[in-house]
Amino acid sequence: MSKIYDVIVLGAGPSGLTAGLYAGRSRLSTLIIEKGQDGGQIAITDEIENYPGQQLEGESGPSLVARMTEQAKKFGAERVSDVIKSVELEGPVKKLVGNKGEYLAKAVIIATGAFPRPIGCKNEAKYVGKGISFCATCDAAFFEDFEVYVVGGGDAAVEEAMYLTKFARKVTIIHRRDELRAAKSIQEKAFANPKIAFLWDTVVDEVGGEDDILSRMVIKNTKTGELTTIEADEDDGMFGLFGFIGLLPNSKLFEGIIDMESGYIRTDDNMHTNIPGVYAAGDIRVKSLRQVVTAAADGAIAAMQAEHYIANMQ
Repeated sequence: MSKIYDVIVLGAGPSGLTAGLYAGRSRLSTLIIEKGQDGGQIAITDEIENYPGQQLEGESGPSLVARMTEQAKKFGAERVSDVIKSVELEGPVKKLVGNKGEYLAKAVIIATGAFPRPIGCKNEAKYVGKGISFCATCDAAFFEDFEVYVVGGGDAAVEEAMYLTKFARKVTIIHRRDELRAAKSIQEKAFANPKIAFLWDTVVDEVGGEDDILSRMVIKNTKTGELTTIEADEDDGMFGLFGFIGLLPNSKLFEGIIDMESGYIRTDDNMHTNIPGVYAAGDIRVKSLRQVVTAAADGAIAAMQAEHYIANMQ
């Protein structure tokens, strides 16, 4: 029979790793299941400035996550890489079924996070990885000395646009409104950067290009409806288009099983879902602020609530 863990943590972003750390430190047998790389959204973040206690200079998402991973490992959290296909969450023993096997636990902490929202233009899927990207730190180097465009106006969009200026010769932020939503301190840096330009009241309507390489896009003015075609520089033959317009929750696995709101899992302040022994933490849950610091807090709370739940099962 498969081992029955005290806690299974699904996802190894900041919330999942913190949950694993706290559960392991509480002497609970803990398994963290992650289908990809540790870190979630933070793993593709080049620079972090607002996590308490971080390195003041040179802190990146990967460097912070690496330390979180080591902490969870130090306190005994086991690890497995697998994709979970189905779950059975009712009852005293929860079952998660993956490609590599079945996993059992008394409590489950869902920390599956979220993924980038598509730009929403015609032909988008055809050019993802061929000019369209959602990760500046992953793909910026491919656009050395090229022109790139960034869609979005929030913190992530502006911060990634500034990162892209280290590689691209020009970065243009495309925003559907006439002012940015990013924090004022971030806006000030962007406006002061000579390599950043802005297209206000604008959305990307369609993308195209020869040989499946992005070299053309049609933009639309949100106020007038006017369409304008942008062609890549003839010498370049292509340009980059990066999307940073929000996230969508990784919650499809739990549809019809757990209470949700617009795809995000509903919890109370103590991370309880509507199913006893099942908790949600981090970007996957309904919340007002999705940051590393709030994800870590969620993970800690969820783990301690799981400990109380298991203790009361005895």
